[in-house]
Amino acid sequence: MSDNKIAKRGLGRGLSALMADVDLNSPAPTARDRTMIPIEQITANPDQPRRSFNPEALQELAASLKNRGVLQPLIVRPHPRDDGLYQIVAGERRWRAAQMAQLHELPVIIRDLDDTEVLEVAIIENIQRADLNAMEEAASFRQLMDRFGHTQERLAEALNKSRSHIANLLRLLTLPDQIQDWVKEGKLTSGHARALITAPNPVQLAQRVIEKGMSVRETEEMVRKLAQQQPGAPKPGRRRSEKDADTIALESDLSAHLRMKVDIDHAGEKGGRLTIAYKDLDQLDRICQILGGDR
Repeated sequence: MSDNKIAKRGLGRGLSALMADVDLNSPAPTARDRTMIPIEQITANPDQPRRSFNPEALQELAASLKNRGVLQPLIVRPHPRDDGLYQIVAGERRWRAAQMAQLHELPVIIRDLDDTEVLEVAIIENIQRADLNAMEEAASFRQLMDRFGHTQERLAEALNKSRSHIANLLRLLTLPDQIQDWVKEGKLTSGHARALITAPNPVQLAQRVIEKGMSVRETEEMVRKLAQQQPGAPKPGRRRSEKDADTIALESDLSAHLRMKVDIDHAGEKGGRLTIAYKDLDQLDRICQILGGDR
């Protein structure tokens, strides 16, 4: 399916409908919805976005499945090429653990989904993982928006998350790769990372935060003081306080969408100025493509 068709498809079958299948907090499906399939007839999805599975966590899950069985069915679809086989849409971790527990059959829900919907559901299931770090969650939101045309509002509604939560996580993707890696490794929290988004030298400041074990509040204060020392910086508290909440939220949304720093100076009925800060020629080229209508 082409990118244009995906965009026109919008929410396709419906994000909420896809969510219903992979909602780990929903009651177990009735017997009418599920069936048992021999484990050897189930195959992994080669396009599964999750590539790493913690061996110790799998062992723990395998022990649980051996004692209690598989309570949450896997979501599968008929294999697109091999008759008699089924491809996992959601639940590969349970499938792997079940193999370790030497279970012979698994409860499944069979759905007729196309390749695009399979990837969509896999990303949604990824978001529901308890051990997902902020950068992985942000990357999943970005995939759902870029590949399937979802908006922050629709994601917030379907995933039961606030739009500000999604917007704040997406802003983390504008940070240098080194800081994103430190968030993934647990050396920085998402709160620390958000405080560094507007910093002039975020990597160096992040190193200081890690070395000194600074709190999020201390990090925010450090960035604020450094910003005031920059040439041409506005007087403390003046410029930000002049902006209303809607303007600030719009700046955050545009920054998250473009993955670049956006600043809005709104002068009411007299108009205003929108500034996009790019850090290299690739980003400048992306701005030109967007303004030219070529996405």
